[in-house]
Amino acid sequence: MKNIGLALIVLGFLYGAYLASLDPRLVDWTYMIIALLVGLIGVVVVHFANRSANMDQDSMKSNIDIIDSSINNIVQNLDQLNAGKDQIHTYDISQKLDELLIEDLNNFAEARKTIGYRYNLSAYADVMNNFASGERYVNRVWSASADGYIDEVNEYLQKALDQFLEAKDKLSMLRKESKDELDDPV
Repeated sequence: MKNIGLALIVLGFLYGAYLASLDPRLVDWTYMIIALLVGLIGVVVVHFANRSANMDQDSMKSNIDIIDSSINNIVQNLDQLNAGKDQIHTYDISQKLDELLIEDLNNFAEARKTIGYRYNLSAYADVMNNFASGERYVNRVWSASADGYIDEVNEYLQKALDQFLEAKDKLSMLRKESKDELDDPV
């Protein structure tokens, strides 16, 4: 289904480009609107195909497991790095961040939309607000480490950890609330 939608988008774009190239001053808007509608239908088909794939129960459970393990690993690794930052040379912290966090940050980012599908968009925004702040602080630590600013590394490692802990706590609350709703007979 997704491939059909992508084909419609391409077809609409190519047909519209062809129509626009026929006469540089005059565009036949009847045909151009048809081209735009074909492309728009393609966008809608792709959107619904992605949505149904993301709402698949097996996929949703798998993504929730990925989100949980990723945030747990991020918090654990940042906690260990923060605790041992005095034993690591400032310039080496950026390498440690790459080794310890990149995979989990990417995995979380790939699966993050499931939070919105599983819980709601407000919950997604709450979790992602803290996650994105933590990610920005990690980037700031990485840059400070590469530049040798030890005070900034120390300060923002803790701030990053605090943001990821908050995101983890919010995810835990969401899981607990959703289990309570599933347990309550209506």
